[in-house]
Amino acid sequence: MPEENHGADLFEIIQTTRSMRRLKTDPVPEDLTRKILDAGVCAPSGGNMQRWRFLVIRDPQVKQTVGAYYKRAWDDVVAPRYRGGEPALGTSPQRFQRMLDAAEHLAAHIHEAPLWIVPCLQGDAPTRTSGSSIYPAVQNMLLAARALGLGATLTTLYLNFEKEVEAALGLPADWHSYAILPIGYPVGRFGPVRRVALADVVFEDRWEQRYGG
Repeated sequence: MPEENHGADLFEIIQTTRSMRRLKTDPVPEDLTRKILDAGVCAPSGGNMQRWRFLVIRDPQVKQTVGAYYKRAWDDVVAPRYRGGEPALGTSPQRFQRMLDAAEHLAAHIHEAPLWIVPCLQGDAPTRTSGSSIYPAVQNMLLAARALGLGATLTTLYLNFEKEVEAALGLPADWHSYAILPIGYPVGRFGPVRRVALADVVFEDRWEQRYGG
């Protein structure tokens, strides 16, 4: 197993926390699961109401059922769109193809990830306001997983079958999931992440006035 990296510099963790879609089936120890969840509940939420709930999924039958919907969403909706499109800005065709291959692997094997964490909130359909009270917790958990030597990714692809998946997860009617985080020891190396240059995405004072920092 990879060594835990508790003392890693925060910025190094941020810069090497990429989506890890190829995961080993080795169990994630309970103490590490708790550390990830503890990181999640340290996140801010609107009014500090902390209305989140986190569903930990290890049950193979639940993962099989949800995984089948995930695979359908990939095959029928997402893969055709990605494969018919162009690479993102700053991404080479080769890197884009590797990303697609990894995403296809996850679609076929997501049920084999030893640990899922499903962040949930109560209320109507997700909005930007409600998302702001759950996605900081999600990012905290992704960073915590990286610090512990675990791979993870945030995926919402399954929401193409939202009702069916949430029924399979056993969520009450007034609660909704905002992502699935499949977590496990990674196949392959962490980061560094590759992103566009600041000059391409940051403006200062006025829209399209380039940032000078």
